[in-house]
Amino acid sequence: MKVLVASNIASEAIEKMRNAGIEVDVKTGISERELESIIEHYDALIVRSTPKVTRRVIERGRRLRIIGRAGVGVDNIDVETATQKGIIVVNAPGGNTVSTAELTLGLLLSVARKIPQADRSVKEGKWERRKFVGIELRGKTIGVIGLGRIGYEVAKRAKAFDMNVIAYDPYISEHKAKEIGVRLVSFDELIRSSDIITVHVPKTKETENLIGEREFEMMRDGVIILNCARGGIIDENALIRALKNGKVSAVGLDVYVNEPPDPNSELFRFDNVVTTPHIGASTREAQTNVGLLIAEDIINLHLGYPVRNAVNLPSMSPEDYEFLMPYLKLAEKMGKIAAAKLEGGFRRVKITYRGKLAERDTSYLSRALLKGLLEYILGQNINLVSSIPIAKERGIEVEESKIEKTDSYESLLEVNVESEGRSIYMAGTSFGRDDYRIIKIDRYRVDFVPEGHYIISLHEDKPGVIGRVGTLFGKNNINIAGMIVGRYGDKPGGIQLMLLLVDDPPTEEVLEEMQKLDGIIDAVYITL
Repeated sequence: MKVLVASNIASEAIEKMRNAGIEVDVKTGISERELESIIEHYDALIVRSTPKVTRRVIERGRRLRIIGRAGVGVDNIDVETATQKGIIVVNAPGGNTVSTAELTLGLLLSVARKIPQADRSVKEGKWERRKFVGIELRGKTIGVIGLGRIGYEVAKRAKAFDMNVIAYDPYISEHKAKEIGVRLVSFDELIRSSDIITVHVPKTKETENLIGEREFEMMRDGVIILNCARGGIIDENALIRALKNGKVSAVGLDVYVNEPPDPNSELFRFDNVVTTPHIGASTREAQTNVGLLIAEDIINLHLGYPVRNAVNLPSMSPEDYEFLMPYLKLAEKMGKIAAAKLEGGFRRVKITYRGKLAERDTSYLSRALLKGLLEYILGQNINLVSSIPIAKERGIEVEESKIEKTDSYESLLEVNVESEGRSIYMAGTSFGRDDYRIIKIDRYRVDFVPEGHYIISLHEDKPGVIGRVGTLFGKNNINIAGMIVGRYGDKPGGIQLMLLLVDDPPTEEVLEEMQKLDGIIDAVYITL
């Protein structure tokens, strides 16, 4: 894998990727045009807020598999185009959480106690104590718009100041809010009831100009406004008018509609507006953290593991990631086996999650299964992003179900794949991060780790069949490292399933010769 680092990230992150065997080129400060001209040579791209990763960049990045944004917002990346191309876009949502939350409180204290103005006055040789009478935070109501990672941390710190914290976030549960003593309210109630309003949502079509003329009119007189999220969420022209008429008593801004902003903007003429140059993530700790988070996801992709912080995939908590990791591998291997056995023409995929597995967000597992299934047919361009839309394009019906009870195992993953007139059923489980097993194929009980070169065959349950297979492989200098034979029922006769683990892949000629042996019904080879 070859990575282009187009923005400044921590040297520890670069070193970590190189230690993982990844080739890393560092070319910071390049323009969009320069990026367009060289991106075709790279599998991964890391940026911060610049340069922009446009449709043209993505279309020219023929090898691109992953784009990393060393920060939270991805508004400088064309995520829609990346998703269409099957490119994973990752960010570092937790890396600068604390630093941005702390800056928010820093701006709040600055405007509440007029700290920057008082500092400037003293340095000018003045002593104007009466001029800088501020307000206490204790007892004030702060309205947090967006109770995600940063909003949650701001709310926690506001509680420590004995503030009354209310929040608006339609995607957060009452339980999560109550953990820190926050009361969830409607958007309009927050606007009407807050002494201080702080914004912590991404900039989207829905949140652009979220706070405008209507909202300022609804607010309490003398409200304080804070924005350390994204410029454009607050209508700057409406904010200027609210400052002029006294509706807003003070403002703390770290972000702006245009960055850098026009220094002649009327917004900067107000003494009660405290501004910083988008430094929410600008702490040594945050810079290191965001770089390491992106590096870890690129390394995961390089090693064939799922990424944790993809914005065009469902998010996954660290706890879910740890629990689901072996099942992600298992699901993809099951998909590959099903593809090898059925050889395409897939019509329906039924996935059942049982036991503790049913309590988790299993959307990644379904994607992994489809990735394995489609990759066998369509090649390496399939990934966790593209597997779902490609399955839909090919008319594959995907059905998922969850059952909390399971008889013999703590968790069980069951898969049934149907094609034209054929089907295969598999069941698997895990006993730890690196211990995942397939325990059943169709009606046959097996127990094997799906890793390595496997030949899966059906044969008649009669003497001599296994011996003939061993002789054939010995003649062709192929070592059989392991063998599992699954018999249905307790009596001899009928059809058996055989799994052969071999040290080297058989040639097409050897596989064809095996299929012609007396008693062999079919045989397929697969690398897992």
